[in-house]
Amino acid sequence: MTDTRRRVKVYTLNEDRQWDDRGTGHVSSGYVERLKGMSLLVRAESDGSLLLESKINPNTAYQKQQDTLIVWSEAENYDLALSFQEKAGCDEIWEKICQVQGKDPSVDITQDLVDESEEERFDDMSSPGLELPSCELSRLEEIAELVASSLPSPLRREKLALALENEGYIKKLLELFHVCEDLENIEGLHHLYEIIKGIFLLNRTALFEVMFSEECIMDVIGCLEYDPALSQPRKHREFLTKTAKFKEVIPISDPELKQKIHQTYRVQYIQDMVLPTPSVFEENMLSTLHSFIFFNKVEIVGMLQEDEKFLTDLFAQLTDEATDEEKRQELVNFLKEFCAFSQTLQPQNRDAFFKTLSNMGILPALEVILGMDDTQVRSAATDILSYLVEYNPSMVREFVMQEAQQNDDVSKKLTEQKITNKDILLINLIIEHMICDTDPELGGAVQLMGLLRTLVDPENMLATANKTEKTEFLGFFYKHCMHVLTAPLLANTTEDKPSKDDFQTAQLLALVLELLTFCVEHHTYHIKNYIINKDILRRVLVLMASKHAFLALCALRFKRKIIGLKDEFYNRYIMKSFLFEPVVKAFLNNGSRYNLMNSAIIEMFEFIRVEDIKSLTAHVIENYWKALEDVDYVQTFKGLKLRFEQQRERQDNPKLDSMRSILRNHRYRRDARTLEDEEEMWFNTDEDDMEDGEAVVSPSDKTKNDDDIMDPISKFMERKKLKESEEKEVLLKTNLSGRQSPSFKLSLSSGTKTTLSSQSPATNLPGSPGSPGSPGSPGSPGSIPKNTSQTAAITTKGGLVGLVDYPDDDEDDDEDEDKEDTLPLSKKAKFES
Repeated sequence: MTDTRRRVKVYTLNEDRQWDDRGTGHVSSGYVERLKGMSLLVRAESDGSLLLESKINPNTAYQKQQDTLIVWSEAENYDLALSFQEKAGCDEIWEKICQVQGKDPSVDITQDLVDESEEERFDDMSSPGLELPSCELSRLEEIAELVASSLPSPLRREKLALALENEGYIKKLLELFHVCEDLENIEGLHHLYEIIKGIFLLNRTALFEVMFSEECIMDVIGCLEYDPALSQPRKHREFLTKTAKFKEVIPISDPELKQKIHQTYRVQYIQDMVLPTPSVFEENMLSTLHSFIFFNKVEIVGMLQEDEKFLTDLFAQLTDEATDEEKRQELVNFLKEFCAFSQTLQPQNRDAFFKTLSNMGILPALEVILGMDDTQVRSAATDILSYLVEYNPSMVREFVMQEAQQNDDVSKKLTEQKITNKDILLINLIIEHMICDTDPELGGAVQLMGLLRTLVDPENMLATANKTEKTEFLGFFYKHCMHVLTAPLLANTTEDKPSKDDFQTAQLLALVLELLTFCVEHHTYHIKNYIINKDILRRVLVLMASKHAFLALCALRFKRKIIGLKDEFYNRYIMKSFLFEPVVKAFLNNGSRYNLMNSAIIEMFEFIRVEDIKSLTAHVIENYWKALEDVDYVQTFKGLKLRFEQQRERQDNPKLDSMRSILRNHRYRRDARTLEDEEEMWFNTDEDDMEDGEAVVSPSDKTKNDDDIMDPISKFMERKKLKESEEKEVLLKTNLSGRQSPSFKLSLSSGTKTTLSSQSPATNLPGSPGSPGSPGSPGSPGSIPKNTSQTAAITTKGGLVGLVDYPDDDEDDDEDEDKEDTLPLSKKAKFES
């Protein structure tokens, strides 16, 4: 058996700061001659190849995390991790590493403790501060070493940061940077790179404020151009000053706001492009840099939000027809970035932000922009609308309903404008852009469909004491918008096959069906009325004939969602229009192929059988049984036939049905103790007493009552015995057939309580080749033809059986059998007579 304690996954950190899985294997430690030292070895569990061979360096900082993870850096920008399956294996390897480095295994970072005596450490803690070397060209190497040696120790990092703050050291270093550049002192520039990078890792806001000030930030970026690992310096300053251009789409009068925007862009650039990818140990050291950018963005949003003149000019130019296309695109892109910045706000501030935009008229502005022909501008407007809908869908719904009300008021006076007004509703613009998306992959349409789904989702609709948003909005949506959404579906399903069946049209119709399926699940009577009145389901099922399987499955899923509601209004509509016909046709056309279409259709019929939807069961068997009776690789359709026959049996024998009710009431409503007392009195009565005593019922009445009661019982027992013999025959046949049984269970309620599951193949039904009544099949002993009349014998092989066999009466039957076995023979005969 493999030792799972040593089972590990090997990970390396890529350039995107994501961990890549290099494989799974088993780790060991041992001396490697080639590396001249103790090493960690990982061999792949698949083929035994070497996944990792790493020398345990005495000076490398190893870190243990979460009890099952060991992380370390082998070289700059090359981090490794071993993820253990078990904690015990991690502890073993950690002890080996600590043994090589001479560390206590109880530590989590082997190099976190500085190799110094307790006295020296106490001296460090009690000393007033760290003394920095004088800021001179000749001492740059010494300064770089001091910064590097201070980073591993939190105490020394703190002292170094204080020293840099108090002495204005950073500005002096940046003066040396200009000297080194003028002298082309590459070695000094390399030292400055290491010093500035180390200062970033000190993670101090006060230092960042100095470094990111207007006078210093470009010099800091200049220092970070001279990475010793690169043969040629980068040209970040040239990009920021010449390539990157700051555009004021609306003039910003506040100089502080303008400076803050410049600073944020440059610091973001430093974080994303200039600083090297931090190692696993350095990542947490840059948390303050992330916070600096975050709070800058919050401040920018707040300052812009307070500048009413700026926002007024912005929206005025956005909606002005005289604004040229290039200018409008810049305005929309600015507004998009403005909304993106707002995601950094706290919920209450974000609420105020979107309320301000709403008051300034952002939704009417977006409606104007979405009505334009420029694709890029519309795309940016869609992104802005996404922010609004995601954060406050009720605000958007309220706007479109108010707009519809205004249009309706105008249409009373100007009937000619009615259609035009409906067409420019914001929500109809969204639907039209979704339908008319020219992208072959329909990327924009998918985004817009997500917006619509959020808007029509009742889960995020408000209900107040005076009004219900769900009722009002859904009433509006089905009146003004649903016809626009279903237009491409109705246009494409006028015949028996889709009139257009290209890939892009199929994708679009799949999106429409996905949204309609969502509506069926969540909108109850609104969508029900629309589907039945517009005959939508019949049109949807035309798509079952599509050559694109995904579209046919979408149509099937739509119908399955409707059937899943078990709503008799829907069921009557389906039966009246014979809407199982396209499904059965698709099932037969699919043939014996075992694919998703086959499984989905069978699952639909299986749902009808399991849930015992009587109306649909009868409809399917009466109209499609001949087409489905030969399908025997699953028992779904034969199970449906059995359900149908059981229903018909109950309808043909109302006396038996009422008797069931009487017996059920008798068995469950009478007091159990009373029943036991009566039985005891009856069993204690001798046969002679019964014969000699007075008859309770006159002979003629008794004969009449017996005939009335026993006639339906005889028929019922006759059918029951026939069914028992049939099931035995079917069990024999299906066991010999060699077909794989279905994965679902098929339970048949009968006198023998037969349960057929995947362990015992399912039953064939009457009329199938293996049933007792079929020609050429061996007659089973004791089988009874249907036309044979026979006196009811209310016994089975070993004991009593009730007149009516209820599915939940197993325990009662067992008790009856036990009681019957203890009776004297005379009592048995008396009861059977």
